[in-house]
Amino acid sequence: MRYISELIDKNREVNMLEHSFVFPAVCPVTESISTVPAKSARVNLVALGDVGGTVLMGLRLMGADVIDTIGIFDLNDAQMRRYEREINQISYPDGRKLPWIEILKSEDMWDCDMFVFCATKGVPPIGAGGDVRMAQLEANKGLVSMYAKQAVEAGYKGIFAVVSDPVDPLAKAALDAGLEPSLVRGYGLGVMNGRASYFAQKEERFARYLAEGRAFGPHGEDLVIADSIEEYDDDNSLALTELTVRSNLETRADGFKPYIAPAMSSGALSLIETLRGGWHYSSLYLGADGAGAFLGCRNRRVNGGNEVENLPLDEKLFQRIEKAYRNLERL
Repeated sequence: MRYISELIDKNREVNMLEHSFVFPAVCPVTESISTVPAKSARVNLVALGDVGGTVLMGLRLMGADVIDTIGIFDLNDAQMRRYEREINQISYPDGRKLPWIEILKSEDMWDCDMFVFCATKGVPPIGAGGDVRMAQLEANKGLVSMYAKQAVEAGYKGIFAVVSDPVDPLAKAALDAGLEPSLVRGYGLGVMNGRASYFAQKEERFARYLAEGRAFGPHGEDLVIADSIEEYDDDNSLALTELTVRSNLETRADGFKPYIAPAMSSGALSLIETLRGGWHYSSLYLGADGAGAFLGCRNRRVNGGNEVENLPLDEKLFQRIEKAYRNLERL
């Protein structure tokens, strides 16, 4: 059997456990995010487009146990005023407390426990062919690097969460801008797990995924879906992977941008679970000294750093994951 831990750069500090490994936090972090689960965290979110606006709604509705306030920033002042007004007007009839939305001032950008990057410059139009995520790489790389450099200059020690596509290369760009690996996470794999679960509920041959399955790799063409981590079936897993990868293209073919499920599954739900210290899907950096890549996998935040699930893998499954990781290294 093989293990994800085999992909870790030999120069990377790591603590091996029985069924997982932990990347220690290199930087000291703020008090609120060093305690798991976090309490009354402040989240700052940049860009209120389709994805950012939907993430914001999810954070307010589902994150009250770990989020106190959410700061929002967008280049469109009217958009900020609209979302501050409308999202704060979402309320339970019994008046229970929900996270409060505030418009950010530029000087307060890095006064937070989690920074959520949802900005994008180049969203391909409906009908665009190929892997639309990679078409956004060059356009968005400069944006994420700009914010990451600001974070470094501000001495930011919270979570830098990348939600914009393509998630894993953009997370690497944030790292290259000077942020510590323990602070940067990419959020794209949650929706791939969600899509695989969708097909597992619709087709009996994939049903094992719901209890035994796993997702690995990038939010894109090199995605790896395992129908079962316990009794891996390569043909079944490849078929489920194909359905999962192509699902967003079907939504586009119907004339819609497929942003709702990603914003909720990869975004809001995974961000909240990160703050809670729960197991979720996001990408973490396996490299060292600037060499390597971010790999999506099941992990959680712990007091000592970031813990990654490290279960025994079928040889064919490991080879698929390794191929995806090597391709990410070349981006």
